[in-house]
Amino acid sequence: MTLAACSVLDSDKIDYKSAGKGPSLDVPPDLTQLSRETRYVVPGSAVSASSFQIGQVSQSVPIAVTALGDVRIERSGNQRWLVIDRPADKLWEPVHDFWLENGFLLAMDQANLGIMETDWAENRAKIPQDFIRNSLGKVLDSLYSTGERDKFRTRLERNPNGGTEIFISHRGMIEVYDSAQKDTTVWQPRAADPELEAEFLRRLMVKLGITQEQSKALIAAGVSKSSSRAAVVNGQPVLQIDEDFDRAWRRVGLSLDRTGFTVGDRDRSKGIYFVRYVAPVTDKSEPGFFSKIFGATKADAAPLKYRISLVSQGQSSTVSVLNADGTPETSGNAERIVNVIAADLK
Repeated sequence: MTLAACSVLDSDKIDYKSAGKGPSLDVPPDLTQLSRETRYVVPGSAVSASSFQIGQVSQSVPIAVTALGDVRIERSGNQRWLVIDRPADKLWEPVHDFWLENGFLLAMDQANLGIMETDWAENRAKIPQDFIRNSLGKVLDSLYSTGERDKFRTRLERNPNGGTEIFISHRGMIEVYDSAQKDTTVWQPRAADPELEAEFLRRLMVKLGITQEQSKALIAAGVSKSSSRAAVVNGQPVLQIDEDFDRAWRRVGLSLDRTGFTVGDRDRSKGIYFVRYVAPVTDKSEPGFFSKIFGATKADAAPLKYRISLVSQGQSSTVSVLNADGTPETSGNAERIVNVIAADLK
């Protein structure tokens, strides 16, 4: 009762502590995942003519400014990403350092794919700051837990102009009771948090040279709305997006990251993402989700290879699912994949 009465939840802070060597969490049951110097100074320690000029620009433009210096933010619905006029190989190290500085360990660090992914970590700022915890400090720190874990994937993609587009996607898990007796718990997926993605994009902008005030102005830029809908064309489930190829390509890629697909490769010139997918198991004799997280997966649940194809005509784009041979897929898996992407793009 004392702990409950003194609890204060500070939702404005983000203070992650990596799970480190603890048991690793896994992706949702119907998706699967594929099996890396501190020389960059955070702005504020020195002042240059260029940084002064950027500061002057930020004071003379409205709050909806979307670009400062060589950093630009684009937004569509609840999705945001950065466009930076620097080559990807010059950004990889500072982005890598950024996640370490924010309390994460990297479970995936593949420069050849342009992907880095953190391990599951807990936001320690969400832990109630009661009298007992404040008194004992870190002595009993390990006894406190929020029952939530977060993972972030960062994808760097070169654009035709020689710059780089950076996408940050969030995936979350939550620990819940699995019976009325509340004697055991299981981990289950929770919805992606676009605001967490936006906050880390903002922090990354600061790492790359934008001030705190400027980064907040960029994140608050106006929303570009677009519509998308699932449909069936010639017997094949598809997703129709009212956007041109460039924006649709970026949004679909970010959605795949958010929903936990394994993107093994991508070919932008052909509009294809190469992914792996595990169909949901309906057999009740199969192990539960908790067992799948910490135990082995049965051979019949092996991931299937698919291609997510994007074809555009003007300001309209169509997303479809192809099998490993490039043939249009009409199975229930294709319909499920289309619905997962469509749900995230709403």
